[in-house]
Amino acid sequence: MNFGTYMGAATAREMVIGYGDRAPTADELKQMQAIVADAMRAGAFGVSTALQYPPATYSTTPELIALAKTAASYGGIYATHMRSEGNGEMAALDEVFDIARTAHIPVEIFHLKVAGHENWGSMPKVIAKVDAARAQGLDISADTYAYTAWGNDLASFIPPWAHAGGNADLLARLKNPQTRARIEKDMETPSDAWSNDWLEVPGPHAVEITSVHNPALKPFEGKRLDDVAKAWHEKPIDALLDILIKDHAATDVAVFGMSQPDVTLALKQPWVSICDDAAAQAPTGKLGQGHPHPRAYAAFARIISKYVREDHALTLPDAIRKMTALPAQRMGLTRRGVLKQGMWADIDIFDPAKLRAPATFEQPKQLAQGMSYVLVNGVPVIADGKMTQALPGKVLHGPGYKKMTDSR
Repeated sequence: MNFGTYMGAATAREMVIGYGDRAPTADELKQMQAIVADAMRAGAFGVSTALQYPPATYSTTPELIALAKTAASYGGIYATHMRSEGNGEMAALDEVFDIARTAHIPVEIFHLKVAGHENWGSMPKVIAKVDAARAQGLDISADTYAYTAWGNDLASFIPPWAHAGGNADLLARLKNPQTRARIEKDMETPSDAWSNDWLEVPGPHAVEITSVHNPALKPFEGKRLDDVAKAWHEKPIDALLDILIKDHAATDVAVFGMSQPDVTLALKQPWVSICDDAAAQAPTGKLGQGHPHPRAYAAFARIISKYVREDHALTLPDAIRKMTALPAQRMGLTRRGVLKQGMWADIDIFDPAKLRAPATFEQPKQLAQGMSYVLVNGVPVIADGKMTQALPGKVLHGPGYKKMTDSR
């Protein structure tokens, strides 16, 4: 495949000030901006954030604006998993718009959603707010993987203060009776200060264990949190905390926290493209371990099989545009994303009536079916439905890329 990337704002933060819950000094912020500038010259497409997760959670809006300005000076974009997708989503959108307006930078909202059962039905308000910002001249777009469950670290259920210092400090707090009690209390107390997934999900059955690192926990992959609690004869919140301890805070989960009408409405917006938001997977080998979210196998085929063919929520041309031309345009890939003479030949050939996405949450490791040919840079990587073992993918560079000169 072709591969391009962003510079993570949290990566720059860790490189300069570590995992601490504090703002950077003026000098430290300059160092972080220099790191972003280096990344942009090396080919990054922009700066990205995931503001629900420490240490990104500790970033202030002025800090993010400063880094976004640096990316903008090289023609980059700001791509963000917003600070909240649940109870605090409207405030999170205001922050996104503030960054776009002040840094004069295009913004991509990663996997637009409305999280939390109490917020279901709020997508029309989210869409209206984004549309209003776009009407005011802000360059805002988004993407979605069109499932009603998101994928995440189980540790994301823990309040941000408990993550300060990194995983070792988090585990120490979970093992300490006093700090564990405080963590539990915060998880069970409504708050606008952080994105509290524990109160936003419908219940422990909405949390599926998808990947663990401790071999002793492997039997729980594919199981729900309430199943673990029953097996261990404890409350679901205690089971969650104990899994983190036993798995060294490295557990991945799928969380069923969205409603289908909200997901469909987001997908239908003309400024929303398709993503998969999944790590690379394979049915076997090192990339085949765990019990992944089915989006790793089926995100794009499912759009056509479900949302085009079954639900008639999108037309086929709409769906194809959202997978090709629209994301290419957002990334500034002017020679990709459409079928036209002189463009890079990234081409899929398939019969829309035969495309299938068999991967499910119960059995996710099932390859999509019905793709006849896939060409990457003009070279077939799938031919007659089978992998060719060709490796024609290229590293894609953002607008600030400058080739490194040989200093020898």
